[in-house]
Amino acid sequence: MHTNIETIKAEIAAALGYDPQNPPAQIDDKQAALALGVKASTLSVWRSTGRYNLPFRKVGRLVRYRVTDLAEFLHRRTSDHTGEAA
Repeated sequence: MHTNIETIKAEIAAALGYDPQNPPAQIDDKQAALALGVKASTLSVWRSTGRYNLPFRKVGRLVRYRVTDLAEFLHRRTSDHTGEAA
């Protein structure tokens, strides 16, 4: 079953305690880490190494992620199986 990006955005909003019908446009790195199930320090490593194509915005020391970008990232990383088809 394929989940669309709007559904994933609503799931992220709900998991963070926001109204799923009105998710925030952007969240901080700690909230993004919670939404992805990783540590904030992991996101920091990903940002510095470019390991994943996960856009972020940085102003001074503040790091922000757009909820849409997080949803698209999760959508791209969703799969139906882990092995090759027989």
